[in-house]
Amino acid sequence: MNVFRILGDVSHMVAIVLLFLKFWKSKSCAGISGKSQVLFALVFTTRYLDLFVNFISIYNTLMKVVFLALAYATVYLIYFRFRSTYDSEGDSFRVEFLLIPVTGLSFLKNHDFTPLEILWTFSTYLESVAILPQLFMITKTGEAESITLHYLFFLGLYRALYLANWVWRYHTEGFFDQITVVAGVMQTIFYLDFFYLYITKVLRGNSKMSVPVQV
Repeated sequence: MNVFRILGDVSHMVAIVLLFLKFWKSKSCAGISGKSQVLFALVFTTRYLDLFVNFISIYNTLMKVVFLALAYATVYLIYFRFRSTYDSEGDSFRVEFLLIPVTGLSFLKNHDFTPLEILWTFSTYLESVAILPQLFMITKTGEAESITLHYLFFLGLYRALYLANWVWRYHTEGFFDQITVVAGVMQTIFYLDFFYLYITKVLRGNSKMSVPVQV
């Protein structure tokens, strides 16, 4: 554990809290991609199957359980509790274009050809692209509430902080995981245009605005 890892986890939790705050305040899931949230639920499910066989720490176990529970709660809110407000037409990204290559790559490039390792690798590759349906939805609709953009900012910050965590671990422990680092860099790149927009425009305080994010 180091400060970057802790701040990354905090940023991730802040992002999820903002998402639930959006649901609670508006009683709506408008502007949120259900497809991205399903992909994130799949990420956590395939990554945390080792809950039953590998204990690292109480903190690690607690975070896994919390993220799993919140991921499925988010999917429930979008597709059941607030289904009438879900924009299925705007959320039209073809997720098979992500799932098929990610699945193939996880079998071709992994650390160990075992079921749990392949699933962990799958989750790592999938997390790097899971946000694309959400960014595509914002591009297609042309606008988003500020709280949705704050959610995306903290989600992107979480990945950027994890990159710093890996750099720190490389210099202090000599640890380097090529799969994790490459996937993390790719995911952060997807956020770069959004970060620029957020810093230069969103922080001006508009409650709702045009967001020409490029995907």
